[in-house]
Amino acid sequence: MKIRIKNEDICPKCSFPKELCICENLEAEEQFIEISTERRRWGKVVTVVRFKGDFNLDLDELSTKAKKKCASGGTYRDNSIEVQGDHRFKLKKFLLNQGFSKDKIRIKE
Repeated sequence: MKIRIKNEDICPKCSFPKELCICENLEAEEQFIEISTERRRWGKVVTVVRFKGDFNLDLDELSTKAKKKCASGGTYRDNSIEVQGDHRFKLKKFLLNQGFSKDKIRIKE
C-alpha cells in the first residue's frame, strides 16, 4: 500500500512533508549576528553589526533605535547596521533587549 502525498503538502526547501519540515531549525542554526569595529578614513572607528543568515527585519527602524541608544550617527546597508564610534558592548546589550538570543550574538575583536 502506497501513501500518496500531494505536492502542496511537501516543503519546497527541504522536500519533507510539511508536518516534518526542518527548514526553520536549519535556518535558525545558520543565523547569527556579528558585531565588529572597522577603521575608516582619517582613523575614524565605526561599529558594524552584520546579520548573517535569513533575518526578516526592518533594518531602517532597528538602525534608528540603535543610533539613538548610542547617541551617534550611522546608516544601514545590505544586511548590516553601521554606527559611528566603538559601541560593540552597548549594541550587544541593545540587541539582547530587542529579543535576540545571547548565543546568536558574537563580538569580533
